[in-house]
Amino acid sequence: MTSPPRADSTPVTFAYTLRPVHVEFGTGALTRLRDMVNGADMERVLIVTTAGRRATAAAAAQGLGDRAIGVFDRAAPHVPEALVADALREVERLRPDGVVALGGGSAIGLGKALALRAKLPLVAVPTTYSGSEMTAVWGITAGERKETGRDPRVAPLAVVYDPALTVGLPPPLAAASGMNAIAHAVEALYAPDAQPLSTLFAREGIRLLATALPEVIRNPADVTARERAFYGAHLAARSLDLTTMGLHHKLCHVLGGTFGMPHALTHAILLPHVAAFNERAAVQAMSEVAAALAASTAPAGLAALQQALGITTTLRELGLRPADLDRAAELAVAGAYPNPRPVTRQGVRAILEVAYAGAAEH
Repeated sequence: MTSPPRADSTPVTFAYTLRPVHVEFGTGALTRLRDMVNGADMERVLIVTTAGRRATAAAAAQGLGDRAIGVFDRAAPHVPEALVADALREVERLRPDGVVALGGGSAIGLGKALALRAKLPLVAVPTTYSGSEMTAVWGITAGERKETGRDPRVAPLAVVYDPALTVGLPPPLAAASGMNAIAHAVEALYAPDAQPLSTLFAREGIRLLATALPEVIRNPADVTARERAFYGAHLAARSLDLTTMGLHHKLCHVLGGTFGMPHALTHAILLPHVAAFNERAAVQAMSEVAAALAASTAPAGLAALQQALGITTTLRELGLRPADLDRAAELAVAGAYPNPRPVTRQGVRAILEVAYAGAAEH
């Protein structure tokens, strides 16, 4: 892992690649969606969204005029393979030359699946803090396994952030989604390919989210707080796109794909415990997290923020069974991926146990 530049004469070396993407950010940005579609050379657009976003999708379609040729509003968590097949049949029927994904991680995940399978360019309109819109990471669940990967073809060509679209996000979902975004930044700080730019994005993303999210929960109509939270989520997603995911994301993908756990809330529940697991092996990164949270330690700060946002749910309350803990641990140690501390079945089992039973002291 590289370090940020210092004031002394110590040599600094790093490398990174920024993908070309046009970002429109600000309240009212949805009115510029047609310009983004035009800029991506799309003439026949399929909008993919969730049932809960039908009205917003209809408004977006109206703004796109004759460029919007259909709406597929069945996006679901973890992007089930059968759903992708249905969406591909709609693509075959309508023959769009581009996709607009409007919604949270479910909608953008489905849009990425279409970009991957049908080779269609993608424009994203996020409505949560999931961050998927800024990455080239895709995931599709087949049976009980969630397959994930990175492919530049799935990265949106343009992203429209309109904080007004998050006003209808219920406080519990906003809280979980925000902690999900913070998880991106935490893992980016200790990733093996971290470098100064990803570190800057991650630190500022955590700071903005940690200060804005409590205000969003206290006053859901506060658009200014939602703007800051959305900006923080954007930066956190940028940091994730520049780095490699570790144990935290692997474990969330296992629990989501195999056991059907809700993605954002699973991230929120696990984050303080995975941070505690990695703390001694990622001292510099965890000090950065603690500073961004204005806390004594990273795990303590994350746990305190979790409590302040009203996130007290356990994996047991989400439906995970005692017998599932062993299987989840086995799946989480399968395959190779980077993590500051060596990942063992026993260590993962310990994380799952505390997240299953309830909060522990950090």
